[in-house]
Amino acid sequence: MVYQKKIVEEVSGWLRIFDDGWVDRTWTGPPEVKFMAEPVPPHEEFIEGVAIRDVTIDENSGLSVRIYLPQHEPDHYTDNSDKLPLIVHFHGGGFCISQADWYMYYYIYSRLARSAPAIVVSVYLRLAPEHRLPAAIDDGFSALMWLRALAQGQESYEPWLNNHGDFNRVFLIGDSSGGNLVHHVAARAGQVDLSPMRLAGGIPVHPGFVRSERSKSEMEQPESPFLTLDMVDRFLKLALPKGCTKDHPFTCPMGHAAPPLDSLNLPPFLLCVAEADLIRDTEMEYYEAMKKANKDVELLINPGVGHSFYLNKIAVDMDPHTAAQTTGLLEGIVEFIKKH
Repeated sequence: MVYQKKIVEEVSGWLRIFDDGWVDRTWTGPPEVKFMAEPVPPHEEFIEGVAIRDVTIDENSGLSVRIYLPQHEPDHYTDNSDKLPLIVHFHGGGFCISQADWYMYYYIYSRLARSAPAIVVSVYLRLAPEHRLPAAIDDGFSALMWLRALAQGQESYEPWLNNHGDFNRVFLIGDSSGGNLVHHVAARAGQVDLSPMRLAGGIPVHPGFVRSERSKSEMEQPESPFLTLDMVDRFLKLALPKGCTKDHPFTCPMGHAAPPLDSLNLPPFLLCVAEADLIRDTEMEYYEAMKKANKDVELLINPGVGHSFYLNKIAVDMDPHTAAQTTGLLEGIVEFIKKH
């Protein structure tokens, strides 16, 4: 008799966990959206103004990053004219799914690299449940420390970053659960000497800030392809340390269990919120808590769109409102980067 593996946990379309511990992340949702979760191979020649390479930054752990280098003409009228800001990117996926090389990130972050212009360094984060939090936070912080080592001119040298990157203007950006990492990596970075590198800003985009008790927006806003209540609950149960609730500081940095925000050494933040996001209310609780703690935090709200709308390439192509809001979001991010 052949033993049939049984599914013990499933997050619709995205992920299945079997009784032997194996995790299957094969996309089983509508086939027409599968292309957004397909890997894009690196290309070191410029395609539509951006070149890409994957680099292993820690031989022992295998931690690697994807670097987006935009084709740019130096501006001869400014100091340090040929150097570009560095944007460290943490992908979303509820800490459980997705990879830095997915098409949905490729198309939006190559666009950001071009329009800023800036070099994007996207981290291949370890995923839960095999690697529960704080694994992804550790990976994000390790990537930042690698940049510091490059800035110091220690053993490491990465030609694209060392030749073209301005280590005095390093930003963190993250989508959804990656937005949580922006907060936690920045907080950890605030406790160490980053010199000669400088952390210039953090940009959490639709961060997965929630709490145990459902918010009004969770109960009233429509679910979107990229976020359902089932995804919030199941992914976070798999990602948080065992036995922890959503009130854990990893998902509720504005809550009572978290270190007081006024005790954190944080750079200026741009919090990006989608008006029709399920978790809008708790993101706004974070914003209010940051303001109350006298943190430098700006707010960018996109009306009439839901969670991670800008990553949905089909909607961006087909719906003029989503396209316009995506342009507005990118313009707001670029403006924040230029200011800092």
